[in-house]
Amino acid sequence: MKLTIKKDLLLDALNKVSKAISTKNLIPVLAGIKFELKKKKLTLTASDNDITIQTSIESNSEEDFTIESEGSIIIQGKYILDIVRKLPDKYINIEVVDELKILIYTENSEFNLNGISESEYPNIGLEESKKKINISVGTLKNIVNQTAFASSNEESKPVLTGINFNIVGNILECNSTDSYRLARKIVKLSKESEENYNIVIPSHNLLEFSRILNDDESEIELHIFNNKILFKTGNLKFESRLINGTYPNTSNLLPDDSFLIVSTKLNDFYDVIDRVSILTSDKEKNIVTLETNGDTLILRSSSAEIGRVEEKMPISKNNSNDIKISFSAKYMMEALKSFSTEVVDIHFVGEIKPILIKSSEDDSLTQLVLPIRTY
Repeated sequence: MKLTIKKDLLLDALNKVSKAISTKNLIPVLAGIKFELKKKKLTLTASDNDITIQTSIESNSEEDFTIESEGSIIIQGKYILDIVRKLPDKYINIEVVDELKILIYTENSEFNLNGISESEYPNIGLEESKKKINISVGTLKNIVNQTAFASSNEESKPVLTGINFNIVGNILECNSTDSYRLARKIVKLSKESEENYNIVIPSHNLLEFSRILNDDESEIELHIFNNKILFKTGNLKFESRLINGTYPNTSNLLPDDSFLIVSTKLNDFYDVIDRVSILTSDKEKNIVTLETNGDTLILRSSSAEIGRVEEKMPISKNNSNDIKISFSAKYMMEALKSFSTEVVDIHFVGEIKPILIKSSEDDSLTQLVLPIRTY
């Protein structure tokens, strides 16, 4: 294998696939990136058994890269990424000599690395399903940004560490919960799905995928299997395992009626909670108490060791009812951050019932935060 390639092209591809490299993996070969050069195309693959990422670079012109001889080799991921990132040259030469020795050189630099035979690399198919589902890049990024934060970090409840994708017809419903809050996003697909799906994708994997997506890509294909999902867009393939288990029915958590709906400017409400939570002593719970009095919202927090704070802001309500309720400032702020609208509606059902956050400008998104008893 021997080629000369534009540094920027190679670095972009390495940055993408390197997200699937694990230094803790028990299989040493999985710390490497598979380079496969054939038919005017360089394909890079990396996997840690949890996710697999593959991207390819097509030789559209000799300006991008030139091939002298085809071949494949496994190169240690950490080192090839560091070398390519730090080399100042516009073009980089990569050559395999004596079957397992890799020469990476430019006009003034030369690196010799030990490679691994491709025969030692696991057989990664990345097969596609005949029943694919299409979704736009922007939509998938929104789903991840608006739901992933509400999933659990507790490995004792593995199914809650993922985002539930429930596809029926042309409706995709995504839910994420850690038992204390819930994020729900409902999306209309451009085309009806041939089959119904109810799967749980690890939140961490979806976050990694959304980070490497290029905004200039428009569509993503979803290929769903029993224990894995493949996302394909442009020259990028991203495969993730699915979490086994039944996701809890979250629909019964969402109350149908409201005792009181408070409308407020999102940024103002967020900033007030942010300031009031400064004096909360327990950073995990950081409890804030909210109280309505006519058209005024009062937020308070106190700590025996630090002191107390109270702040007021104007609101509009749908009736003359008032409420007093406590909640986690951290959870409320994360829920608010998922909205991009100017105004949000806070639905109160009762003092010990879930708080719903919605927006009349975007009815596809619902956030739920459980209250905290302070007595």
